[in-house]
Amino acid sequence: MKRSVWAIVVGVLFVVVLTTGVDIVLHATGVFGPWAEPMDQADAVLALSYRIVISVAGAWLTARLAPGSPMKHAMALGLVGVVLATFGAVATWNLGLGPRWYPVSLIVCAIPQCWVGGRIYQSRLTTAMTPPAV
Repeated sequence: MKRSVWAIVVGVLFVVVLTTGVDIVLHATGVFGPWAEPMDQADAVLALSYRIVISVAGAWLTARLAPGSPMKHAMALGLVGVVLATFGAVATWNLGLGPRWYPVSLIVCAIPQCWVGGRIYQSRLTTAMTPPAV
């Protein structure tokens, strides 16, 4: 049980730390506007894009670290993502931080992106275990 929880916690930390780091770099380099300014449509598309990629990688990592049932662990990470994204959407809904579709898309994408990360891990695992053709 401890290894299962640890695999999911590592996945969450991976996603949160990496996405926050990319946010900081993009703000510091002027790609995104100042922190106090709302995101425009293009910034939201860019942020969603790298968040999807990072979340797929986080789900792969969670599946890799899982003591068993890698796909279940990746999907558990997706459920954690749904919960966290929903809290974020509720907390920021009326603050005018950017387009309203953005926090909704974080909720909607959480499960599918973690499913993809888990499937990538499983497919590589299956390929590694398949004997070469004769």
